[in-house]
Amino acid sequence: MINRAIIIVLDGFGVGELPDAKKYGDCGSNTLEGIYNNTSLKLPNMKNLGLYNIDGLKIDEKIEYTKGIYGKLAEKACGKNSPVGHWEICGYIKSPGFRTYPKAFPEEMIKEFKQKTGLEGILCNEVGSGTEILKRFGEEHLKTGYPIIYTSADSVFQIAAHEDIIPVKKLYEICKTAREMLDKPEYNIGTVIARPFIGESADNFVRTYNRKDFESSTFGINMLDIIEKSKYYEVIAIGKIEDLFSGRGITKAVHTNGNADGINQTIDFIKQDTKGLIFTNLVDFDMLYGHRNNIEGYGKALEYFDSKLPEIMKNMKDTDILIITADHGNDPSTESTDHSREYVPILIYGKDIKENINLGTRETYADISVTILDILNLEKLENGTSFKNEILR
Repeated sequence: MINRAIIIVLDGFGVGELPDAKKYGDCGSNTLEGIYNNTSLKLPNMKNLGLYNIDGLKIDEKIEYTKGIYGKLAEKACGKNSPVGHWEICGYIKSPGFRTYPKAFPEEMIKEFKQKTGLEGILCNEVGSGTEILKRFGEEHLKTGYPIIYTSADSVFQIAAHEDIIPVKKLYEICKTAREMLDKPEYNIGTVIARPFIGESADNFVRTYNRKDFESSTFGINMLDIIEKSKYYEVIAIGKIEDLFSGRGITKAVHTNGNADGINQTIDFIKQDTKGLIFTNLVDFDMLYGHRNNIEGYGKALEYFDSKLPEIMKNMKDTDILIITADHGNDPSTESTDHSREYVPILIYGKDIKENINLGTRETYADISVTILDILNLEKLENGTSFKNEILR
């Protein structure tokens, strides 16, 4: 009898454009195919679970019998970023979506931000890639001490600062102030992101793992709340999961320094005798490779995760279910450096889980949460359709 679910989110790992991709400017996006077609990608373990058998993929490596269950999920929420993606995985569908700022932030917002934080000035206020913006404004920041403010195609208010100029603790305080302000309906921004960096000049500025996301808390009851409030189960959050849910519905949280650390932390918790949920986000796919159009780096990161899958699976208990999925796409083979509106994969494995089953195309990420709650015999949510009976032996 299954009493623990392990969800591993490969941040930004899409498997093809959604029907409404045109609305988001993402026609033609396919993160997996984009990497596969431009590298010598080898993912034998995910392939064995059924990754390449997912409907619609034009990858000529399908196998006759998969050791796992496979399929793809459509995003029902408005948006294509981590908060709404993770919230939907957990059963809350955000609609209408957060506001985006394709022409940068309005003057009145910046004025209020400076008043509330006590800052004399800011730099940038543009839409663009963080790495390029650091090259352009980083040295001026060193001279003036003013933080760098920018956004992207997503609903984000990003604040970059050198760790020696604005210490990380101070940057977090600034972000908290911004978070309270930007929850106003007239602003309606999803995420405030602290973007600390180090380096001496534009040639060597590097963003650090002291990044912290300050999410809107405007989400409703979800799977984490239900599991955490039960008498029998706990919720272990690994990576940026705690930030995405504002710490709510979580019994234990561990922040990580990249994918390798996140994978190792996940394995350590799998070895422990816990029940309920282990929920991991592996952010490097998105942060280091998708947003930087680094196809080779993304491919190598996928291969590393794939190489660790046998260890993950070996340490699973007979009462565990493993679900590998994503929160949105981030195709590094396109010109865009932003997230992409795509289907995401779902791969499922466990001793009590059937093999060689195609779940097809699911209407919402929320099918994951309603299924887990169904398996754990807990209160179910309104969104999603359980596939419990399709996957259990």
